[in-house]
Amino acid sequence: MNNRQLLSLYGLKWNPFGADVPIEGLIASTEIEKFIWRIEQLYREGGFAMITGDPGTGKSATLRLLYHRLSQVPDVAVVSISRPHSKLRDFYRELGSVFGVDLKSHNTFGGFTSLRQKWKQHAESS
Repeated sequence: MNNRQLLSLYGLKWNPFGADVPIEGLIASTEIEKFIWRIEQLYREGGFAMITGDPGTGKSATLRLLYHRLSQVPDVAVVSISRPHSKLRDFYRELGSVFGVDLKSHNTFGGFTSLRQKWKQHAESS
């Protein structure tokens, strides 16, 4: 039996374990809806969130649902940090890159001040 036959045998349109399941194929449980609500409250107040967990627990699918929901909100920037294995200074440098602020290791105070000012200006204008 091939993959398509197996999917139709169980009445599935997509492989439920694949990374390419479209957003309309994902189901937001009550727990996921609560998580998304908490993140919506967080972006209104300003801040960061991190999602962690064991492999296969639905982190990527939850983040896809969250991205879809937040990308529909005007004046909200949703970004992905792609190097989780980096050191803290690399994390801040990547944050600066995402928000268009050049952070230098020899002037961390100046870079962080610029980054905070940019966020503050954005928050006041939106």
